Amino acid sequence: MIAGPAKVLIITYYWPPSGGAGVQRWLKFAKYMPASGWLPVILTVRPEDAVYPFRDNTLYGEIPLEVEVYRTKAINYFSLYNKDQSKIPHSGFASAAEQGIKGFLSRFIRGNLFIPDPRRGWNRYAFRKACELIRTGKIRHVITTSPPHSTQLIGLKLKKKFPGIKWIADLRDPWTEIFYYDMFYPTPIARQIDKYYEKSVLKKADLITTVGYTLARQFEAIDDGIEGKIKVIHNGYDDSDFQNITPSIPERFTISFIGTVSYAYPFDGFINAVKSILSQDLDLVIRFIGTISEDRQQMLVASLGSEHLEFVPPVDHQTAIEQMVSSSLLLLILAQHRDNRSFLSGKLFEYIASGRPVLCLGPVDGDAAKLLENHNFGKCYDYFDAIGIESFILTHIRNPLRTRTVPPVEFTRRHLAEQVIKLL
Repeated sequence: MIAGPAKVLIITYYWPPSGGAGVQRWLKFAKYMPASGWLPVILTVRPEDAVYPFRDNTLYGEIPLEVEVYRTKAINYFSLYNKDQSKIPHSGFASAAEQGIKGFLSRFIRGNLFIPDPRRGWNRYAFRKACELIRTGKIRHVITTSPPHSTQLIGLKLKKKFPGIKWIADLRDPWTEIFYYDMFYPTPIARQIDKYYEKSVLKKADLITTVGYTLARQFEAIDDGIEGKIKVIHNGYDDSDFQNITPSIPERFTISFIGTVSYAYPFDGFINAVKSILSQDLDLVIRFIGTISEDRQQMLVASLGSEHLEFVPPVDHQTAIEQMVSSSLLLLILAQHRDNRSFLSGKLFEYIASGRPVLCLGPVDGDAAKLLENHNFGKCYDYFDAIGIESFILTHIRNPLRTRTVPPVEFTRRHLAEQVIKLL
């Protein structure tokens, strides 16, 4: 009798039709794992109960036919804030401005009554279904991925009930050290509870994966005995996303930012650099594709003029890729925070794969800066280094057809999925 592929249960809140960065990592890994003899069994939330940054139905086409997907109901605690899902702020309210008493109360309730986050309304249903799948499918390997970090509590509970399973906790972002954590005004008790959850997950998981080396060291420092079981698996890019797309150089020099603009992103140095360039009778346009608040838009228009700005609503993933390769230069901004040296967004790797030069604003000694400069993909400048930012942009305005660096195979999703298989 020929044995079938080994099964691994992947518990993830973000799955198609979810759009945004959170869905890409395990959607892409699941795409390539079957070729190595592992069958992903996906446990996720029902779309009608979920709260996503936005929806991208085109991602359904990325799911291999052999991958099993199970969806459960959830309690949508965000509906207490607003029945209209489109009005719920992204990134845990980090992308929304503080607006009077409602803004304060919403954040305070989020940070003190829903620990670690409001999406834990899915946990009881996900845990029940996970137990069923483990028993009936004889599954011995479980991966939980976060954010939302409440998903890790499902893994913690499963490990207690099934001590023989191998549990990998995948943490794509910091937990209690995330840059917007203090925006929730956590009381000392709330902070202590959240840190207890975080430490428990790190101690009980058999392995921990994360996206970068600085973030790995931050998790290692939380408690003794964690160091040996943390492995770095970068986000990477899917080279198939870039097939059959012909790169183009726009007639007008175009700087594109793709994603959500957070209030933790300082624009001062960038704006001053662009103003200086425009004063030299040079022309350019800055295109923001994704979510940006109305007041941020107004601030940029007041500073640079509407003729030099484009604001495009969120687009599906393939369109985002097309926008990248049809830009002159790509803008990456890392949140201003004491731990931002660890920030390595998934978007960065797709920026790299586009072949366009990347201008990064953030810590010049961080992981993103090292990655860009070590491979000649671009350069990182301090948020307020207007002179350096201006020099970088001018270099590419004057040399728009420079040979582009081909990203190494080690950053492809296919290669990184093989690293996941080795851990299993």
